[in-house]
Amino acid sequence: MGDPSGIGPEVVLKAVAENEVRRVCIPVIIGDAQLLAHTARTLDLQSGYDIIRRDEKLPDDISEPVIFHLDNIEGSIEPGIESAAAGKAGAGYIEAAVELCAAGSIDAIATAPINKRALFLAGYSFPGHTEFLAHLTGAEEYAMAFVAANLRIVLLSTHVPLAEAIRMVERDRIVKTINLAHRELQRWGIERPRLAMAALNPHGAEGGLFGVEEASEIVPAIDACRGPEDINVQGPFSADTVFLRASRGEFDAVIACYHDQAMIPVKCL
Repeated sequence: MGDPSGIGPEVVLKAVAENEVRRVCIPVIIGDAQLLAHTARTLDLQSGYDIIRRDEKLPDDISEPVIFHLDNIEGSIEPGIESAAAGKAGAGYIEAAVELCAAGSIDAIATAPINKRALFLAGYSFPGHTEFLAHLTGAEEYAMAFVAANLRIVLLSTHVPLAEAIRMVERDRIVKTINLAHRELQRWGIERPRLAMAALNPHGAEGGLFGVEEASEIVPAIDACRGPEDINVQGPFSADTVFLRASRGEFDAVIACYHDQAMIPVKCL
């Protein structure tokens, strides 16, 4: 359900009511039944779903949407106000979702928005879902990735200051991310993924005129992946063209150097 003081409850109720969603899955709303009912009344949305409490087993034969009710909101929640209570509740929904997924009770997780500051106020240090999910699942290799239409993007770094993101453009991190993207795209059914590495600097640094990271870090990483690993990766390509090329089918995925470099083309699409 996401942060209970945010837009998550509204978005979830609207999504679950859509026939397009109901045709492809049986939604299990993990959240607070009382808050969802209040949201539905306030905005005149569909509600009235069956409620399953945390101490009950999720039935194997559900055919309609249900609410997996945690009853974990402690204190008052005000819409639009960051609070430790909201952050703790939102984190609890994610933890419960991972538990259900690990137990085989659900097949996949879709997350509504969380608030990073509310999480921090509740005592959680994760900058976003990616790191939180990696922690809960014990994943040592992970990356944030996005799919928009025909464009797939894998991020080298996530929610960090831009100055730190630039420092994180280094050979070993790039090699690990390329290897991860290659392996996971194969699991998606792409036998030999065509990967493109985005440049960090304008025009790919123009031979060192506008930066050194391409020559000192990115190119050596690409060469290392092409060698014994035999990964089909090319670049670095100037970021002002590579995402368009990928969206037109030239590449199966692009490795982006930092958060906003990836998010601008994704959200435009």
